[in-house]
Amino acid sequence: MSDFRIFTDACCDLTAADAAGLGIAVVPMTVITAGREVSFGAGSAGLPLDRFYAGLRAGAVATTAAVNPSAWADAVRPCLERGCDALVLAFSSGLSATYSSARIAAGELREEFPDRKVLVCDTLAVSGGEGLLCREAAVRRFSGDSVEAAAAAVSRLRGGVCQWFTVDDLQYLRRGGRVSGAASAVGGLLQVKPVMHMDARGRIETAQKARGRRASLNALVAAMMRTATDPQRQTVYVGHCDCREDALYVRDQVLERVGMAKAVVYPIGPVIGAHAGPGAVGLFFFGAER
Repeated sequence: MSDFRIFTDACCDLTAADAAGLGIAVVPMTVITAGREVSFGAGSAGLPLDRFYAGLRAGAVATTAAVNPSAWADAVRPCLERGCDALVLAFSSGLSATYSSARIAAGELREEFPDRKVLVCDTLAVSGGEGLLCREAAVRRFSGDSVEAAAAAVSRLRGGVCQWFTVDDLQYLRRGGRVSGAASAVGGLLQVKPVMHMDARGRIETAQKARGRRASLNALVAAMMRTATDPQRQTVYVGHCDCREDALYVRDQVLERVGMAKAVVYPIGPVIGAHAGPGAVGLFFFGAER
């Protein structure tokens, strides 16, 4: 195994067990809801997801804060002190300052530890997409790749990480400035559900609008059918914001219609959930194009 450690942020939505098994350190992110700041890490018990989403449904407003340079540095420094190098995989720069903060911290740490390597990659991804790249980096670490080779692999693969999702209620995207108030009202009235994806810059782009919930879920599967590469050897990740039954429907459709080797359903944490809202479903896989 190569002598470096992988670090990422809580947006990756890895469970504590997965992170430990992969040898990945997850740096917590701050979620502010109901006037309370909570540090959310890998499957953190400090913010039970059922209560979090119930609060949003009841009208609570939640916001998040990027990982700051000091938090990155504090997380990575012990690794460098032990003589290991570090690879940091950060939440998309198109949506957060977390990547910029990681670069600032890396510059400071290189001055402090001139004999060590600290590499930072912008995943241009969120949630399961970020998690996919973390898993790929871990595989390369276990295979004996150098930190440079693992970083190069992430940079090469990130353009093929497909991230499709839909939301059940446009109000959460409206709060974040993703849709106008008028569009939100009309969407709710007409039961129009946006189908979105992450573009090449790591930003959210609306691809189409589906009429009704089931149609929007089917549109996610259709996107995978168009773009997935080598599905028989892939694991697809289906994330959900407190709507497991809908995620199970998407999983079953993916296995039946696309022929994926494996599909994993998981809960999306509050870092993305605060902005997508209850009822959001995401589909994450490798494809020919984003």
